Amino acid sequence: MADKKVVITPDDFTPVEYDPQYILMVNKLRKYFPIKGGMVSRTVGYVKAVDGITFNIRRGTTMGLVGESGCGKTTVGRTILRLSGEKTGGQVLFNGQEVYDLSPKEMRPLRTKMQIIFQDPFSSLSPRLPVGEIIGEAVREHNLVPANEFDDYIDKIMDNCGLQPFHKDRYPHEFSGGQRQRICIARALALNPEFVVCDEPVSALDVSIQAQIINLLKDLQEQYKLTYLFISHDLSVVEHISDSVGVMYLGSLVEYGDTADIFRNPLHPYTKALFSAIPVPDPTVKMDRIVLEGSIPSPANPPAGCKFHTRCKYCMERCKVEAPEQKEIEPGHYVVCHLFDE
Repeated sequence: MADKKVVITPDDFTPVEYDPQYILMVNKLRKYFPIKGGMVSRTVGYVKAVDGITFNIRRGTTMGLVGESGCGKTTVGRTILRLSGEKTGGQVLFNGQEVYDLSPKEMRPLRTKMQIIFQDPFSSLSPRLPVGEIIGEAVREHNLVPANEFDDYIDKIMDNCGLQPFHKDRYPHEFSGGQRQRICIARALALNPEFVVCDEPVSALDVSIQAQIINLLKDLQEQYKLTYLFISHDLSVVEHISDSVGVMYLGSLVEYGDTADIFRNPLHPYTKALFSAIPVPDPTVKMDRIVLEGSIPSPANPPAGCKFHTRCKYCMERCKVEAPEQKEIEPGHYVVCHLFDE
């Protein structure tokens, strides 16, 4: 039997023009991963991890990205930073420059301006390097400071992140989880970045330590004029730290807008279900939990039409065959749902 022929449709988006108020502009970004099969490992399909998402982030602000596990949040961050190979389609404009048009040599100076704080502070630090070398390795590689100022520079970065100078000679296994995450933050901050992807930076930490790390990130943002893409499962943390919020489902952005607007007036049925699960710190309040029913589709074989229709109680016939377009319901508040078609 012949292998099924797999075709990726060409880009059908209109390139956007650069707007200086945004440090990052993402337009119809797609990232597919091939599925290999057969005796000769032919490509028999694609996992559509990121499937045509669009958003912008203003300078000096934080955008929260939320959604279920496996919806593609981390892949969005890694694709923006060009850490997952080539994109499948779309645009990624950083300070007006298309990131994927740059050669490896041209990309090198941009690496210092775009950094990431990984989710797991245990596995993202080399166990064979002392903390001072972990933080300063990339600083030395990119020649950011003169050799005679190197030690003082690393001391300053560590102090800003709540670490002591004598920690430089210690190894990661000698630190607690919160201290390791501070090391990860210091490593990213040492390169003097403009944009940082925070990939669930507090999910592996105790609640009390989470608050310390969140406050540290906010203080550093104000001090260094940083811009964050903050990926998280914790909606209360996202509400606290974010200026805008994007809600992802199965590789697509279903709702996007200012944090106050999203939390005051969630529009998409999936967003409402997510917000209904936020715990209320009052035992006398009865939670009105929305339980999603139906099957969770596979990103390798997403359903036709609206991807959420298999779990949506408002599903109409057109939802099963026609994919909804992004619509602006109120200024800066976008939703992808047929319920809001005029």
